[in-house]
Parts: sequence; structure tokens; C-alpha cells
Amino acid sequence: MSESFKVCFCSSRSFKEKTRQPPVSIKRLFEAYSRNGKMSSKELLRFVSEVQGERQAGLDYVQDIFHSVKHHNVFHHHGLFDLNAFYRYLFSDPNSPLPLPGLAPLAHYFVYTGHTSYLTGNQVNSRSSVEPIVQALRKGVKVIELDLWPNPSGNAAEVRHGGTLTSHEDLQKCLSAIKDNAFHVSDYPVMITLEDHLPPKLQGQVAKMLTKTFREMLFRCGSESRKHFPSPEELRKKILISTKPPKEYLERQTVQPTPMVKETSWSRPASSNNMAWRGENKILEELESEAVGYRDLIAIHAANCKNPSKDCLSDDPEKPLRISMDEQWLETMVRTRGTDVVRFTQRNLVRIYPKGTRLDSSNFDPLVGWTHGTQLVAFNMQGHGKQLWIMQGMFRANGGCGYVKKPRILLEHTLFDPCKRFPIKTTLKVKLYTGEGWDLDFPQTHFDKYSPPDFFVKIGIEGVPRDTVSYRTETAVDQWFPIWSNDEFLFQLSVPELALLWFKVQDYDNDTQNDFAGQTCLPLPELKSGVRAVRLHDRAGRAYKNTRLLVGFAFDPPYMFR
Repeated sequence: MSESFKVCFCSSRSFKEKTRQPPVSIKRLFEAYSRNGKMSSKELLRFVSEVQGERQAGLDYVQDIFHSVKHHNVFHHHGLFDLNAFYRYLFSDPNSPLPLPGLAPLAHYFVYTGHTSYLTGNQVNSRSSVEPIVQALRKGVKVIELDLWPNPSGNAAEVRHGGTLTSHEDLQKCLSAIKDNAFHVSDYPVMITLEDHLPPKLQGQVAKMLTKTFREMLFRCGSESRKHFPSPEELRKKILISTKPPKEYLERQTVQPTPMVKETSWSRPASSNNMAWRGENKILEELESEAVGYRDLIAIHAANCKNPSKDCLSDDPEKPLRISMDEQWLETMVRTRGTDVVRFTQRNLVRIYPKGTRLDSSNFDPLVGWTHGTQLVAFNMQGHGKQLWIMQGMFRANGGCGYVKKPRILLEHTLFDPCKRFPIKTTLKVKLYTGEGWDLDFPQTHFDKYSPPDFFVKIGIEGVPRDTVSYRTETAVDQWFPIWSNDEFLFQLSVPELALLWFKVQDYDNDTQNDFAGQTCLPLPELKSGVRAVRLHDRAGRAYKNTRLLVGFAFDPPYMFR
């Protein structure tokens, strides 16, 4: 067969018809790793290890390939690749020479997570609004928290921070804001964690609102049983609902028999009270129906970790889930069971939220969670300060898509313990050269009324306890374009995979507080060596247009991040 192309008006050229056939070399490669024209998961694992160089891969990795191949419309039968499926796999995105961001199960990622996402300020009396939800999503946040309570009339659900003087916000407005902005930064999934304080009837109303608002965007588990969460790649453009199953509420609220009703048995009440019994039974059936509709929308089942007598780290091998605990509970847990937390987070999700006394919407040290594998470190995005800068720095990684792959050390069978002293793997050398842009981004008298500013830089590592350290440069006196000629710093790193490098520039003042002049935080696994321009940000994390530092970076010896 051939196809023809006209050349001018009087002639044409014939070419071999376009076909999608593997070349002979690929056929031979397939034959070397298959039997009877079919490649099993074990044979694919051998191919991935020997040919592709993925020597740390296991069968779970191969299963991830099979799942991702389904997403890319490459079909396989009974867990086997034929030649055509193998050939299409080789051409698929999962076989990129560069690592792809979203192929592993959801539990293998740190996820950019918000706390009380609807609050504009403090936790006591600030205003609730859709604005912080929109801002968070447009910055790459991928987990939005909504607290649901009955309104004063009890006939509808509203979003508010219960037990405080904060205002309420309309639930439908919040859901619409999420729908309109969920995928502004990336197509990777958005999770809505619902802190649910609703009776079953209102849960049913919320289920209808969620279904109507998100429609096909809602991810539903259905009857499919999964030992792992799906990958972010499988969940592109999906909204995931995570909350406690409603049966817990039903168990607390089961209607008790009325004392006035004399029952001869549970199945057959006295005839004089038959109508009352039927009425109560109908109410129970309606409540159960509402609960079932609500339950079916829950993609990630949640459980509390508040009962000291209950082992919330027990892992059900057939069903992953999400648990929540506050920062204090986590700190207590990791002192005695740190490796258990790491093990649990290899399959399950753990959400950490600020303790209740952080009324000013401040935040805690996220490294306590990350170094133990917890994925959902929930932050008050309306706050400020160093901890939020570290959070923003972590999620500059991976193109700012809101998902950062955990390092391999948190996923291995030999459980990682961040409290141990590990040997030094590499030394990061950081040399501060100069900076510029303050004269363009700040008024002339912003720092000093009668002279140019006196800039110095604080620089440090946040990571496991052994690696955490900070230094400061000399002060460059009266210079809009400071030069730090003698400032080179050495950071010895035992766990560079979990380290972030931060900078904070200040203007020195003798008799008053030093003035803030910019900050940034960089994830070490993506840090490029050489002399680089480091862009600075304001207190809220917004990048300045012009202000930058010129910094040299080098790893000695060179380090391969995994």
C-alpha cells in the first residue's frame, strides 16, 4: 500500500503508507523479555531494571506503569503486555527520560495543604470569605479545608470556624470558587477536606451541592478495591472529597424508642403504637438514605487520632485512609514512634494541623511532619513568617504544581528515623556575591531617610536536626548594590534530600529594629550548581519584580538526589 502527494500540476510522488510498526530492534528487545508473545509484570520488572536502569524498582513500580498506561489509552490483557502495548508504552509519557511528577500513589507525595482556607485573618474574629480560597489555589495549594456547620435556622449548611466570633461564608460560593480555580496552576487533583459537624439531612443537602457543582470532576471510588491511593497522574482534573464516613454520626444519633411506647418485640410493636413506630422507622430510613448519598462521594476516608487508647497508626493492608492530628500530638507521637509514623505514611495519608492556641494564624515547623513522611502539613496561608516561607519554598519544587515526590529514604522498607545521626553525605558551599533591585522595588527613603541602606543576609538550612544551622554575612554599609566579598558558607548535610536553603535580607539599624528587605527559600533537591540569580520575595511570599541576590552554589562531593 502507498500514498501519493501531488508535485506541481503534472506529477505526483508515492510513498510507503504510514503504519505504526515497531522496528526490528524493538521487536528483538520485546522477545528477549517476554514469553509466547506476552510480557508479564515480572518480565517487565526485569526489563525496567536491566534495560532502563531502574534498579530500585519493585512490583509496585511496575503496577504503577500498568495503571499509568491505562490512562494513556494503551491496553493490556490480564496484566500482560503484547508487542503493540509494549511499543506504545515505550512512546508514552511515563517512559520519559526525565522523571514525571505524578505517577506514584498519592501517599508518595507531599501536598500543598491549607488550614481554615476560608479565613482572611486570625482564628478568633476575622472575616470568612472565598477570597483566600481563590488566592491559595492560584498559588498552587491543592488541599482546601472547609468547616461545615448548620446555619442558625438549622435548615442549611454554612462554612464557619465553629466556637469563635469569625463570620460565616456561603458554602455554594466556596464550592464554586474551588471549581473555577482548582486547576489554575496545574491539572493535578484538588482535595477538599470537610470538617463535618452536620446532621444526616444536611449531609444529604451537601452531597447534592457537591454533585451539582463538580459533576464529572468528582472522583468516586465506586466498588473498586484499592490497596493504594491512585496517582496524581490518574487523578488529573479531579476533585477528591475527604471526610469521616457519616456512619459515625448515625451511631451517635440513633433514635431511641420512646418511653411511652410499650413494645412486644423489636420487629412487631404493640398495635396501638404502630403508627408511632412506623414514623420513627421512616425517619431512620431517610437518615440512612441521606448518609449513603453523602458517603458515596467520599474518595478518601478520614479518621481522627484523638483517642490515646486507639492505635491510629494501625495499617489496613486492604484499605488506605487519612488520619488527622494536631502538631502537638505529632510531636508526642514521633518521640516514641517516629518510625511507625514513617511506615504508616508509606500507604496512608496523614494530615497535621496547627494547635488550637495559634489564635493569630501562625504556623509550626513543617519539617517535623515532612521528615516523618506526613503528606498534608496544613498551614494558615493567611499568616506570615519563616515557617510559611519554608512551606512556600518546598512547593516551588516540581514546577510549583502543588505535589512534591517524597525522597526514596521515606519509602524504603528500612524505615527512616530523622532523629538518628547519619554520616555526612555532601557539603553545600554557598558564596554571596552581591545583590540589586532594592532601588527599583522600594522608595529611596524606605530603609534610611538620610543614607543608603546597610544590608546583611541571614542564610540557613532547615532539615533534620543535625543539618539545621544558620549564619549571617557582614554588613555592607551605605550600599544600594551591596557586595559581600568574603562571605562563603559551608553546610554539611547528612540528609540533603529533606533540606531547604533559606535567605533573609535585612537593613541594619543601630537603635531600632532591623528592616525587612526580602526573603526566599529553595528546595535543595532542585538546586542548580554555579553562579545563580536568586529572586527575593516579600513577607507574604510574592516575588519582587527586580530584587535579587547573586549567589554561587556547589555540592562537594557532587550529590545525586533520589
